[in-house]
Amino acid sequence: MIHTDVVIVGAGPCGLFQVFELGLLGLKAEVIDSIRQPGGQCSELYPDKPIYDIPAIPVCTGDELTQQLLTQIEPFNAGMHLGEEVAVVQREDDEHFFVETSAGTQFRSKAVVIAGGVGSFQPRPLRVPGAEQYEGKSLHYRVRDPKRFAGRRLAILGGGDSALDWVLELSASAERITLVHRRDEYRAVDASISKMRELVAAGKMDVIENAKATAIAGDAGQVTSITVKSKAGEESEIAVDEVLVFFGLAPKLGPIAEWGLDINRKTINVDTEKFETSEPGIYAVGDINFYPGKKKLILCGFHEAALAAFAIKQRIEPEKKVHVQYTTTSPIMHERLGIPD
Repeated sequence: MIHTDVVIVGAGPCGLFQVFELGLLGLKAEVIDSIRQPGGQCSELYPDKPIYDIPAIPVCTGDELTQQLLTQIEPFNAGMHLGEEVAVVQREDDEHFFVETSAGTQFRSKAVVIAGGVGSFQPRPLRVPGAEQYEGKSLHYRVRDPKRFAGRRLAILGGGDSALDWVLELSASAERITLVHRRDEYRAVDASISKMRELVAAGKMDVIENAKATAIAGDAGQVTSITVKSKAGEESEIAVDEVLVFFGLAPKLGPIAEWGLDINRKTINVDTEKFETSEPGIYAVGDINFYPGKKKLILCGFHEAALAAFAIKQRIEPEKKVHVQYTTTSPIMHERLGIPD
């Protein structure tokens, strides 16, 4: 079990900045996110799109903002548990929470901060009859162990970065890969598209464009084939052993809705002093929270993270007054940031 001061649910900009604000106050954090890389919506939805309203940064992309935040929090050595979803949050006593993820990682923390944006991102499912019976067996929405696909015939569905990334990574070990995409234009970086085209030209994989999977066949959870239908109405059956689906991610409140918090539609009500939820010791910052006058802006989430950090510090050390110190002059802050004398 990992013992920490704070568990942060969500590795988007607000979750990452929460690490920084807690670190300045001498508090250790562990970060959990259901997606495979930090950045939240910035990485998943608009990694290359410009952002213009971050103070003192005239323009940056979602990925650039994420990388700057990761650099900023390096001195605090926060644990990153990516590709894991929080499954259990239980109060142990007045001062501690037990948290467990879908991967079985367990934490004992003194506070929990929900920085989950608009909720955890869930894969968009393959909507063909009977697909559910293959999920987790030979139909996959995430790749947890790439080695299991060695020597297998794969159908990879999708046209974004995730689909192309796994095409390229698995092409050397899979027996055969067939990429199926509903368009002939891709939502992936140019370099990945070029490499995929090179594999096709070399006869090392197949690609079917302007088409979608309409049926899946198999037995006892094992896929044996998929049927693909083109926009022109032509159908073809492809023999496969595994199907990997990358249709993007949809935000859902997910397990958070079952934690007994005061939910306001798909957001969580908080106060504006501590950004604490209806459950003492559990806080919410960023797009997932709600209060009168709430604005869903990254910079507002940064402000919320700062106030939440002070509130958490006061909760953990109630006998001490939490003083505001400035990073420009405070020797304590410089020490925590690793700035030499």
